[in-house]
Amino acid sequence: MHPPIVPFRQFVLKVASRCDLACDHCYVYEHADTSWRGRPMVMSDETAARVADRIAEHAAEHRIQTTHVVFHGGEPLLAGIDRLRRFSRTLRRAVEGVCDLDLRIHTNGVLLSRAFCDMFADEGVKVGVSIDGDRAANDLHRRYANGRSSYDQVVRAITLLRDDYPHLYAGLLCTIDVRNDPVAVYEALVALRPPRVDFLLPHATWDSPPLRPGGRRTAYADWLTAVHDRWRADGRPVPVRMFDSITLTASGGDSQTESLGLRPSDLVVIETDGSYEQADSLKTAYDGAPATGFDVFRHSLNEAARHPGFAARQGGLDSLADECRRCPLVTSCGGGLYAHRYRTGSGFANPSVYCADLFRLISHLIDKERRNPTAPVHRLPVATLDALASGSAGADDVARLRAPQLSGARLAAGRAAAVVAGQESWSVLVDAERADRDAVDDLLSHPYVHAWAARCAAAGPARLTAADAGHLAAVAAVAAVRTGLAVKVTVPVTGTFVHLPGLGRMRADGQDHAEVDAHDGSFAVRVDGRWLSEDSLLWEPVRTIEAAGLRLLLDDVDPYRDCHGLPVEDRLTGETAAEWGEVVRSALASLTEDQRAAMRAGLRVLTPLKAGTPGAAGRTAYGAVALPLGAGPETTARLLIEHFHRAQLGALLDLLDLTGGDPSRERLLCDVYGLLSVAGLLGDEELARLTAAIGRITDGALPAVGRRFAEGLAEAAARLPLPGHSRRR
Repeated sequence: MHPPIVPFRQFVLKVASRCDLACDHCYVYEHADTSWRGRPMVMSDETAARVADRIAEHAAEHRIQTTHVVFHGGEPLLAGIDRLRRFSRTLRRAVEGVCDLDLRIHTNGVLLSRAFCDMFADEGVKVGVSIDGDRAANDLHRRYANGRSSYDQVVRAITLLRDDYPHLYAGLLCTIDVRNDPVAVYEALVALRPPRVDFLLPHATWDSPPLRPGGRRTAYADWLTAVHDRWRADGRPVPVRMFDSITLTASGGDSQTESLGLRPSDLVVIETDGSYEQADSLKTAYDGAPATGFDVFRHSLNEAARHPGFAARQGGLDSLADECRRCPLVTSCGGGLYAHRYRTGSGFANPSVYCADLFRLISHLIDKERRNPTAPVHRLPVATLDALASGSAGADDVARLRAPQLSGARLAAGRAAAVVAGQESWSVLVDAERADRDAVDDLLSHPYVHAWAARCAAAGPARLTAADAGHLAAVAAVAAVRTGLAVKVTVPVTGTFVHLPGLGRMRADGQDHAEVDAHDGSFAVRVDGRWLSEDSLLWEPVRTIEAAGLRLLLDDVDPYRDCHGLPVEDRLTGETAAEWGEVVRSALASLTEDQRAAMRAGLRVLTPLKAGTPGAAGRTAYGAVALPLGAGPETTARLLIEHFHRAQLGALLDLLDLTGGDPSRERLLCDVYGLLSVAGLLGDEELARLTAAIGRITDGALPAVGRRFAEGLAEAAARLPLPGHSRRR
């Protein structure tokens, strides 16, 4: 009986084994392995058909939901448009009804044309491009055999993708050369507006170590930390796979790359002659290092998976050198890329040749994350801080809090995805972001999507509930609807409903899961074998309240609206919703135009609470205020103002330390700030307590920014009417 295997989910198909560039850092043609010389220049149709059959067979046996295939080389575009079209169709026909197919191509870009892109659009092939930075950096290695630069052709190709085929643009790959200026390389890549950037360490071993100018032991870590710190200061404008993987693995998630983390490798390479090989990076170790002796004509993928070479890359902690197993950063590092551990005499039983670099880089990133987990640096003008302290903040001041809240929401969503480990759902989110980043940003910053993500990230894998984990699929389905993607997503039924955040819920009694079909900006949910749309009587949409220039969601269905710490109402009847809407409209009409303008900039959702509760604004649900049923317009207006201001202070506290880390003083500050916003409605006794509370805040050591904020509060309090002279509106 055979031992269990780790099934393959990633397939690198070498459709061409020659290249039109002569990059001197290429691991295929410039390192130890020379097997390419004896292989066909392109993969044949017969071989491609056999590959497709093997993949379908493997996916069916292991019930794999999504198979990832990358056309590779050499330079895969040398295979030609017609051949690549045939290969794409052969693969899709083979796996139809078995699994989904994520099909990509990795190219140097010099041959990429509109004709290629039209074909890729027809066949659903996404395109990644290699470029090493600005012209100087790229020309250091990526040249033609005659020495001519490839830079202009590559930038032209990327521009074509970005501007005319953005849904195909998969990202950029950059091989590091520490002689290049790290910030200049970073800026050049970001200027191309990629959906993702991969920074790759140049392939090296202990026998052929990497270039280290001046003998600097951590030259690559120094280069990457310079990029990371600039990227962080810019607010993480683009996902960077290496940096994101370190952050994710440090918090218990999975790496996004085989070069980091302990997750078993599930990748196999298939050469132009149909041979199964291990990762291409092994070509840098010694001649024949990736070979298995197996091929698609004589052997199944299961047989290949049992090869000792694959097993060695799937052993996790047990397969690492003693030094690695003892290292405190091993869960993030994972021993580094397998090929980089090679040394003659001891094989791969060594730390990475980049060990010192990885230790310094990972330590630096973890330290940065611990110090400032919201990551992006958002500078708040002093005038805005003063306006918030005095209670005179206008719409522009409130709007300045949106960017850091969005950054926090995106970071929380990324951490939640790492904890949930829902690769297919996360892929839908990534594709949706490529189609329309603004729409995905709007979804991720929805108060209750943010509350869900924060809950998952805080729980961690051990305490994550099935409902919380499954909600990632619901978020992905809504992202597809909002961006017009055509996908089907399997979403859990929570209680008796399929929840689609921000849209509503569909009743699905007696089911554990339901399929959501997103298409053309709309959707249908499969319930009891029937496809139900938004017109169905089983659909309960999120309602809206419009008044005084505001358009607010009345959300009484989202499963994460309970984040306010008070009992929420379930779905309101139509009559009750209409009555409450009239109360809210009257309350809004009683506010000043400045108050309404500020709410337009920072309020998005109202949620009804049980009657008699005091109202709330949950810290993780910025943009939502929860208000009790049964209150009249005057009380509703007061609670709306108070908790809207509390929400703004919560957003400010996410950005700045105003209390020196003192949680009791922070709670007092929130109470004071909310009451100060409605001071004109307070009685004498309440005013006296408010003034005393402000005194307690300022009585003690505060950070400089907290001191300035507290002084602004005190000045605002000094302008309040004295007890005995209060005025009620």
